[in-house]
Amino acid sequence: MKDFSIIFMGTPEFAVEIVKKLHSEGITIKAVVTAPDKPAGRGQKMHQSAVKEFAIENNLPILQPTNLKDANFVEELQSLDADLFVVVAFRMLPEVIWSMPRCGTINLHASLLPNYRGAAPINWALMNGEKETGVTTFFIEKEIDTGKIIEQSKVTIGENEDIGSLYERLMKLGAQVMLSTVHKIIQGNVEAISQGDFDLTYVKQAPKIFKPDCKINFNNTVQEVHNFCRGLSPYPAAWCSLVNTTKDETKTFKIFSTRKSTISPVNNKLTSNEDGILIPCADFYLIVKEIQPEGKRKMNFKEFLAGNSVEDLIIKE
Repeated sequence: MKDFSIIFMGTPEFAVEIVKKLHSEGITIKAVVTAPDKPAGRGQKMHQSAVKEFAIENNLPILQPTNLKDANFVEELQSLDADLFVVVAFRMLPEVIWSMPRCGTINLHASLLPNYRGAAPINWALMNGEKETGVTTFFIEKEIDTGKIIEQSKVTIGENEDIGSLYERLMKLGAQVMLSTVHKIIQGNVEAISQGDFDLTYVKQAPKIFKPDCKINFNNTVQEVHNFCRGLSPYPAAWCSLVNTTKDETKTFKIFSTRKSTISPVNNKLTSNEDGILIPCADFYLIVKEIQPEGKRKMNFKEFLAGNSVEDLIIKE
């Protein structure tokens, strides 16, 4: 369809890869909708979203509504008369918006729906020790992440893979799947599947993650703790409180790269070997490769051990 056009809605880097792919493949983008600029960093300078930066570089019209129900914004969208809205990592849309285009509004979600509906699907897939995940394109409906599925594509998750690498892989996969989905819609070749056709008895959720949720429970098995840490690395980062028994002080430590060991703990204290810092779990030690002490930068375990004795540290529950 020669005159087919879309409006793209998204904010972070993850969305940039998708809009970049659609733009490079010749899909007509009438406008980009993204978050308003906001102050960030120590200087509180106004910060533009990653999607806005892409739009500026490629001379795409930009809309930055503070209220998605604002009459002027709704009217402007209607006047653009796009055939399809494409949404990636954006806000929840009101029905007046997602029901507007004649071909509907589609979303890309970084999980194999109906599993891991919610704000943090990549984190939770890793934290729960999944062996595979993927991306899903679907039509937006009233309830979040519940619309009819258009396409899915799977990837295998590595034993030690963390958010950093999985995010990158799903971002690139998502761009391919979204392009394929848009072409299917253009060609009128979509066979969407209702999520109600799946067994929803044991569906796993992916709620937003807050700092208290990132505290490590070392009473769990080493496999569970390893999954938890890699599911939060590098951001927002798993953390724990450790007591220095010599100095009688407690500090917070962020834990990044980890591995499992088959060494059984002898007490509640930390130790170390040539592989890293060893923290006792319910069954075996967790090997910590990267750590960030409170008030200091992230460092590898050798740097940390050069100036610290882990034998003085115990876990504070």
